[in-house]
This record gives sequence, C-alpha cells and structure tokens, in this order.
Amino acid sequence: MVLMTMIGRVADGLPLAASVHNDIRDDSGRSGTEYQNQAKSILRRLASNSPSKASIETDPYIFHCLIDHDVCYITLCEKSFPRKNAYAYLEDLAQEFIAQYGQKIQLAARPYSFIEFDNYIQKMKKQYADSRTSREAMGRLRTDLRDVQNIMVTNIQDVIARGETLENLDKKASNLASLSQQYRKDAVYLNRMSSLTKVGLTVGVIVLLSIIAYVFIF
Repeated sequence: MVLMTMIGRVADGLPLAASVHNDIRDDSGRSGTEYQNQAKSILRRLASNSPSKASIETDPYIFHCLIDHDVCYITLCEKSFPRKNAYAYLEDLAQEFIAQYGQKIQLAARPYSFIEFDNYIQKMKKQYADSRTSREAMGRLRTDLRDVQNIMVTNIQDVIARGETLENLDKKASNLASLSQQYRKDAVYLNRMSSLTKVGLTVGVIVLLSIIAYVFIF
C-alpha cells in the first residue's frame, strides 16, 4: 500500500505538497517523520539530468520517484506493492498536479505551498489501495506505462550517506549495463574462436594422418 507521498520542485528541492500515513512505523522504531526526512533528502539530491523514474530501498519499505515537468513525485510503499501500480499512482498525481498548479509551481516561495493537494492524494491512495480498482485504471496500467522492470533500484544509504545524486547513480547503472553487454560480446567472441580452434586442430590432425598414410603406402 501507499504509505507516504511527497511532491517537490526539482530545481531547489522545495517540498510543495505532502501526505503521510499516521501509522508508519517499522520494527526498528522509525516513524513517519524519519521517512519524511529521507524523502526531503532525495529531493535535495536531485539533478537536472536525474532519471525520470527511480526506486530507492529503505527497509522495510521502498521509495518510488517520478520526475515530470521539473517536479518530483515521491511515494513510500510496502515492497509488496506492485511497482506498476506505484508508478501509475504517481503519474495520476503528476497529471492532476500540473493541471491545478502548472503556472504557479515556479512561483512558490515557501514549503508546502500547495498542501491542499493532499485531498486529491488521499483520493488516489484510496483508489489504488482498493482491490476493486476501476477498469479504466487497470487499462491504464496495461497500455500507458512503460516497462518498469529496468527502472534503477538503489538503497537510501547510497543517496543520503554518500551524498550522491540520482544522476550519478543512474550513470553507474548505465555503466554496469554497458560492461555487461561488453562481457556478453567478449564471451561470444571467445566461444567462436574456441570453436574455430577446435575445427582447425581437427583438420590439422586429418591432414597429418593423410600425409603419414601416404608416406607408408607409397
């Protein structure tokens, strides 16, 4: 389920709206306030080229982040909550938030200038928590969302403790993907060379045996 939502401006990390579930508390005793502070830390570490979608683990929960029109939408969910549903929820918020405040976002000067947006957040939280989600919403999950399997997943400590931006983490993920592709290419090349070597040795042995047989026969 959706436990917390925060909306902030990418340029300076200013929180614009938020909604917190009152019962957030894990086995270590962390409360909703601590998770709010983590969400604010994520906002402060955004960069202009941060990935549009990212998931950040903070045991036992996970943050899902969506950037749209220079606004970041963050939600804290249970890990069992499907990522497709989480990003569908965030995209719904983004569409409505821009419709309501698009012309005012860059003019906001104080935190939580649009706190009244919590009414819409609560409405959407209830909709996505309802097992009887409407056909329209389910259709949107199937057709409008891009595949979320390749969305970068990192740990909150990588973002907060080391002070890295999501942009840097995304670059690391891209570098790992590139190295993986190169490894596969090298493996294919080595397998091909190994096969050619085996064929060459076989041909060589056949030729050598043919020469020996010719010598003894003639």
